[in-house]
Amino acid sequence: MYEAEQRGLSTELAVYEREDSPVLDALIFADMTTGPAGQSFDFDTRIDEILVRYEPGSEVHNAISKARPYLQGAVERTRDRMAHQPM
Repeated sequence: MYEAEQRGLSTELAVYEREDSPVLDALIFADMTTGPAGQSFDFDTRIDEILVRYEPGSEVHNAISKARPYLQGAVERTRDRMAHQPM
């Protein structure tokens, strides 16, 4: 959603129903805690890695900067769900 908006593709994306579920949160968690070479990162390190890799003003840099609170919320919700799962 955020990157599509930066690329001017909001109208095209609007034809799809917006996903909002624990599954989406888990996918975001996986992406936001794993580096490009498969290494484990905490959320802030992963965000910093992305922002360094993409220059300020680029679509990805802008989208990640804008999406950061949403992404962090998804990571936190997933951690909370994992902490409350029976063993």
